[in-house]
Amino acid sequence: MPSTPFAPLTGPIGFYPVVHDAAWVQRLLDWGVRTVQLRFKAAGHTPAGIEREVRAAVEAGKKVPGAQVFINDHWQLALAAGAYGVHLGQEDLSAVEGADIEALRRAGLRLGLSTHTPAELARAKAVQPSYLAIGPIYPTTLKVMPYEPVGLAQLKAWAALAAPYPVVAIGGISLERMPGVLACLSAGNDGVAVVSAVTLAADPRQAALAGLRLAAG
Repeated sequence: MPSTPFAPLTGPIGFYPVVHDAAWVQRLLDWGVRTVQLRFKAAGHTPAGIEREVRAAVEAGKKVPGAQVFINDHWQLALAAGAYGVHLGQEDLSAVEGADIEALRRAGLRLGLSTHTPAELARAKAVQPSYLAIGPIYPTTLKVMPYEPVGLAQLKAWAALAAPYPVVAIGGISLERMPGVLACLSAGNDGVAVVSAVTLAADPRQAALAGLRLAAG
């Protein structure tokens, strides 16, 4: 086990949209969202294009007090850009060697890790990350998942196992489902991640504001 944990979050996670480009990151920050993840897919983009998106998202976060902008997967670019945080899936975690994990830790980046089973949760906890994501809570059509949905009862049990790390519930969560999901989490720093609930909403700004209100209780 590493001797020191990753840097803690500087604020509660709350409402946590996951978006596909830096323009969405900026838009959400402008609307008052403070925790955002850039999940920019590399397919079809040049290395320079990917770097531009990562840097733009990082810089957007740096200009907003209290912003917690996480970069999914592209940890080398995030590290070079001085990102607030990085989010890695289980496959990403396996691909990142111990020395690289330590480089992220030493640089003061926050680290979020995806988990889908109790075994993955235990493995992720050993890294001493900044938060642990649990999912998919519900079936999701946005990403092919080789895991059964966690459901609310298991979410509550697994969130307790994640202590002392904050938990992010993710996967198939709509605004309508948010209250039930939030009831399974502890008060404080935990949060709920959404994808299509904002980006595919008829009025994304109103959806984001509604999500913020729900997370605030």
